[in-house]
Amino acid sequence: MLKPSLQLKLGQQLTMTPQLQQAIRLLQLPVLELQAQLQEALETNVMLEAEEEEQIDLTSLDQPAPAGEDADDGEAEGPQPDEVVVEMEDPWSESSTPSGDGRSQDDDDRPLEFTDDRDRNLHQHLIWQLEISSLDPREVWIGEALVDALNDDGYLTETPADIAQSLSADLPVSEDDVVRVLGFLQTLDPAGVGARTVAECISLQLAQLEPDTPGRELAMVIAGAHLQEIADRDLTGLMKRLGVDEDTLQEAVALIRGCSPRPGAAFESAPAEYIVPDVFVRRSAQGWIVEVNPASVPRLRVNQGYAGLVTRSQDYATLRAQLQEARWLIRSLEIRGETLLKVARTIVQRQVAFLEKGDEAMQPMILRDVAEAVGLHESTVSRVTTGKYMHTPRGIFEFRFFFSSHVSGADGEDISSVAIRARIRKLIAEEPAGKPMSDAQLAEALSAEGVKVARRTVAKYREALGLATSSERRHARPG
Repeated sequence: MLKPSLQLKLGQQLTMTPQLQQAIRLLQLPVLELQAQLQEALETNVMLEAEEEEQIDLTSLDQPAPAGEDADDGEAEGPQPDEVVVEMEDPWSESSTPSGDGRSQDDDDRPLEFTDDRDRNLHQHLIWQLEISSLDPREVWIGEALVDALNDDGYLTETPADIAQSLSADLPVSEDDVVRVLGFLQTLDPAGVGARTVAECISLQLAQLEPDTPGRELAMVIAGAHLQEIADRDLTGLMKRLGVDEDTLQEAVALIRGCSPRPGAAFESAPAEYIVPDVFVRRSAQGWIVEVNPASVPRLRVNQGYAGLVTRSQDYATLRAQLQEARWLIRSLEIRGETLLKVARTIVQRQVAFLEKGDEAMQPMILRDVAEAVGLHESTVSRVTTGKYMHTPRGIFEFRFFFSSHVSGADGEDISSVAIRARIRKLIAEEPAGKPMSDAQLAEALSAEGVKVARRTVAKYREALGLATSSERRHARPG
C-alpha cells in the first residue's frame, strides 16, 4: 500500500511576469501600431499623460504696443487727418449678385471640395463616361449593369444573355440590346475593357490604333488566333504559318506586347503605406551616429496630480492599479528604446561598408551575430528587427534588409548574397546591347572575381531581382 510522503526538490523555472510580457509585446510592435496602442493607453489610464513640447510664443511683431507705453497711443485710434482710408472689396464676395446681400444663403454650409481622379476606381470611371455619353437613359441603365458585371481587371464575368434576363425583371431587355451597349462600352477608356477573353482584350486595344500603324493588321490576326505561340515564344514556327519575315513579325509582336492584358489594373488603388523610421543614421566628423527617432513614439509620464491623491485606502484601489500599469508601461518603453538603439548601432557598425559604398559592399550577417554582440537572445533580436526601419543617407531600410546569407569567396572570405545580387544587376546593366550574358556566363564572370556561384544560384538571384532571361533581354534590346 502506497503511503503519502514529502519530497524536497530544487529547480529553475522562467516565469513570464506581466511586466515582461508587456515589454516583449511593445518590443515587437511597429511604430504605427505602437502609437495606436499608446494613444489607447492615454485615453483609458488617467495616470498617464503625454509630455508636451515647449512651445515658443511667436507674437506677431507688427501688433500694436500695449496701452500706456506710448503717449500717442490714445490719439492713434481712428483715422488720422493725413491717412487715406481705402475700402477694398472682397474679391470672393458676391456683392454684385441681384440678391444684394453679398453672399449665398448656404455659403457657410458648403465645404470646399477637391476631387482627385486617382481615387476613382474602374467602375466609377466607366459609369462617369456612360453618363456623359450620347446614350439614352435606358442604354445607360444597361451599361451600368454591364459595368457591375466587370471584375477588377476589366473583364466581363457574365454573358449578355444572363444580364438581359436579370434586367428583364424591371424592363424588357433583349440580348441584342445588351450586346449593342457592350460594343459601346468596349470603346471607352481604358482600352480593352469589357472583353471576355485575353484575345478579345488585346484585339480591342489594337483596334483603337490608327489604321496605318505598321504591323497593326498582322497583330490583330495573331491576337485572334496565335497568342499561344507568342506565349511559347515560337516565333520561327509562327513566321512559317503566317508567311512573313522576321522584321514584319517583330513589328506585330511589339504591338501585342505593348497591350495590357489587365486594363483595369491601372485603377487599382492600394491604400497608402506610411513608414516612420525608428532610428536615424547620419555621418559626422566622429563617424556614424545612430539616434532614436524622437517623433516615432510619444513621451509619456505619470500624472503627478492624480498620483499625489492616491492613498492606501480601499477606495483608491483602481487608481493604484492604473498607477502601477502606467509605471510599467513607461519602463517598458524605456527598455524598448534602449534595445532598439543597441541593435541598430551593432548593425551600423557591421555595415559601414554598405553605407559608404553601396550594395556591393554589404557584409554577410545573421541574427546570431547581432545577438552575441549585444548580449540578447536571437528571438529578441528577431522581434526588434521585424517591422523596424532605419533612415540612412542611402534611403530607408528595414532592419532585416541588412541580414543575409553568405557565399564563400576564393580567398576564404564570406560574401553577402545582397552583394552578389548587386553584382549580377551591374553585370547585366553593363552587358553589350544585343549580346546578353546567360546565367552560365554570369556565373563565370562572378567566378573570375572570386565569387564561386552555381548557375542555378545565379538564376535564382536574377529572378529575385526581377531581371529577364538572356533571350528575353535580347529581344527587348536588339543590337
